[in-house]
Amino acid sequence: MADKIIRGIITLIGLLIGYGMLAGLIALDIINLSNRGWLNLIFYLGVSLIFGIIFFLLSPKIKKGGKRLVQLVESELQQVSVIEIALGSIGLIIGLIIAYLLSQPFYKLEIPYLGVVISIILYGIFGYLGVKIPNRKKGDIVNTMGNIRKSSDKMKVDTESKSCPKILDTSVIIDGRIADLCKTGFIEGPLIIPEFVLEELQHIADSSDSLKRNRGRRGLDILNKIQKELDIEVIIHDKKFDDIKEVDSKLLKLTQLLNGKIITNDYNLNKVAEVQNISVLNINELANAIKPVVLPGEQMIVQVIKDGKESGQGLAYLDDGTMIVVESGKKHIGETIDVLVTSVLQTSAGRMIFAKPKTLVDKAI
Repeated sequence: MADKIIRGIITLIGLLIGYGMLAGLIALDIINLSNRGWLNLIFYLGVSLIFGIIFFLLSPKIKKGGKRLVQLVESELQQVSVIEIALGSIGLIIGLIIAYLLSQPFYKLEIPYLGVVISIILYGIFGYLGVKIPNRKKGDIVNTMGNIRKSSDKMKVDTESKSCPKILDTSVIIDGRIADLCKTGFIEGPLIIPEFVLEELQHIADSSDSLKRNRGRRGLDILNKIQKELDIEVIIHDKKFDDIKEVDSKLLKLTQLLNGKIITNDYNLNKVAEVQNISVLNINELANAIKPVVLPGEQMIVQVIKDGKESGQGLAYLDDGTMIVVESGKKHIGETIDVLVTSVLQTSAGRMIFAKPKTLVDKAI
């Protein structure tokens, strides 16, 4: 069936070629046909049928030659990279456009066949140059495109990093360290403070409990400090989420809406945000990460403050709040002693250091 369709198409092409050749010869006055009506129509049909029959008879050879041509083109294209094909195609289009623009003035000179001849020459020259020049300069073009892409990616990353909003929760505002952190420049704006967080702070500040009241007022003072003293953008967001009761749930919803990050020191909020694939900047994790590294075997001087949970243990603290569990340190409560670090335990709540009094180690030796 496919062979018959192909032979039919080849025959139709033959008919059209015959008709076109006769029309071209008549237009060039090589053949002069007088106006004979039906005889002209018969002449056109006769020439077209002759070419159609010739092409029909030659269709097997034409088909075979066409297959060879296709295979040759495929084999040549396999040796050419996709980049070379793309560059050649773009260059060919540009070259043909240039040739078209340059050939138009020659048609207006009204010199017979000059426009056609010049057009053929220009299309050939600029089409060839359009294919060859981009491929010869392929390396330069690829490098230029790569540099442009890197620059655009860098600009995109910079824009995203600068525009990523940081949403503050109530606990981190009351904590107060966020102001010092913003002052150092490690946190970039904009800082988003939801109105429902402000309402919660105000509610805490108006509490009858003196401890809560002081915490709420401290949080409001921290916000005023960030807004007035620090060079950072602060935005009060008025989204309410009246259908959600929990403040933490509203905070997570707002963060998803703004495609931002939550700044918090609330352990539970941190875990819930991780489950929902929301980015979190945890102040406590940052504080733990920048604490000085203590290795087993190091010696330090500490003051034992109180007894520990286990029998005989004493507790001491570093300046940054890290707890040190001193074995047999209960009897040294209130004293400043030398201790040797035995192990370090990193927990979600922070870092714990276990140590022994140096006097015990010396006796053991």
